[in-house]
Amino acid sequence: MPDNKYYDILGVARDASETDIKKAYRKLAIKYHPDKNPDPAAVDKFKEITVAYEVLTDSEKRDLYDKYGEEGLKEGGAGFSPDDIFSQFFGGGGGGFGGFGGRGGRRGPRKGEPLQHNLKVTLEDLYKGKVQKLALQKSSKCPDCSGKGSTSKDGVKKCDDCNGQGIKVIHRQIGPGMVQKLQSQCPSCKGEGNVIREKDRCPKCKGNKTIQEKKTLEVNIDKGMKHGQKIVFPEEGDYESPDIIPGDVIVVLVQKEHPVFQRDGDDLVMEHELTLLEALTGFTFYITHLDGRVITVKNPPTQIIKQGDIKCIYNEGMPGYKRPFEKGRLFVKFNVVFPNSGQISPENAKLLEKILPKPKPVQKPVSHDGIDEEAVLHDFDTKQHSNNRSSAYEDDDEDQHGGHPQGVSCAQQ
Repeated sequence: MPDNKYYDILGVARDASETDIKKAYRKLAIKYHPDKNPDPAAVDKFKEITVAYEVLTDSEKRDLYDKYGEEGLKEGGAGFSPDDIFSQFFGGGGGGFGGFGGRGGRRGPRKGEPLQHNLKVTLEDLYKGKVQKLALQKSSKCPDCSGKGSTSKDGVKKCDDCNGQGIKVIHRQIGPGMVQKLQSQCPSCKGEGNVIREKDRCPKCKGNKTIQEKKTLEVNIDKGMKHGQKIVFPEEGDYESPDIIPGDVIVVLVQKEHPVFQRDGDDLVMEHELTLLEALTGFTFYITHLDGRVITVKNPPTQIIKQGDIKCIYNEGMPGYKRPFEKGRLFVKFNVVFPNSGQISPENAKLLEKILPKPKPVQKPVSHDGIDEEAVLHDFDTKQHSNNRSSAYEDDDEDQHGGHPQGVSCAQQ
């Protein structure tokens, strides 16, 4: 079942436009803003509608939510304040309420960049489902110093060069009464705002706050997943510092090409060759499906197959994602292979004339000059014809530029 919680909070449908979502938020925000509603429960309600609004008006977050629900969202990466969003609609900072803080208040820790990994899977994996392990080399929080860089209580000091800001500001005069303000990362603390003396550095991580370790993720490939689909592991990315939440690991499924089946949504498509005899008199052939089952396909003699015909087998396509018992269709496109010249003897050709439907009678037109001409059909090589045309174009080009055939020259007299 799809997760409709955020849509229900705002009272809108899943296909609601951004305009409809903004209208719904505006109405509820006025009603439940703690500065306007004295009910203690209004604070929590206002938080709910603000979170729902922030997710549903961000196309990437909304797409993740629609596919995977709240678990698929990038937790901690929103970086918004309910009071900020309210002020976008109504102006002002709102004065702060319920522990949110005003417009100029400190925001939560920012989130690190996500790490994306492509995982190659077979069509069989997407049909049957699979749990595949993915080994990662990542930066993790040092366990000895808890990611602080020092095991000493007072080992981490504020950088004196930048006064703990992580940046240095330089004022440069570029003309009379004109001063340019430049900001750059503090070289002493490398932008972190604090420094660790050599003797106070953590022996395990050498003051880097992180260690390299191998992490194995179990990727659950559900039945019916598709090429390009993303599986999100929240906060499994590299650890950087206590002030930065680790980013997500995003696994993107990349389907390998299959030798028999091509996928089209929840449908499968394959091709099968028939001889002319099979196309006219019926046939039996076998399909080994993606789960190893063997499907027997029969066509009676009364059903003639023409070149390019497409037939359908219901419920033998791909399982639907999150609805594995509902399967698509399997389409079979038939290619009829005709006999080569000389394979049918004149005697057998006479027999075919008796068996096959008679052709429409052809009336010979009268020639204007009373002379009959006969033509002979020859085999045609399209590749050779293409080469001949290219040579002809090259000769024309030479003529236009004053070129002469090889071995011919002109002498001025």
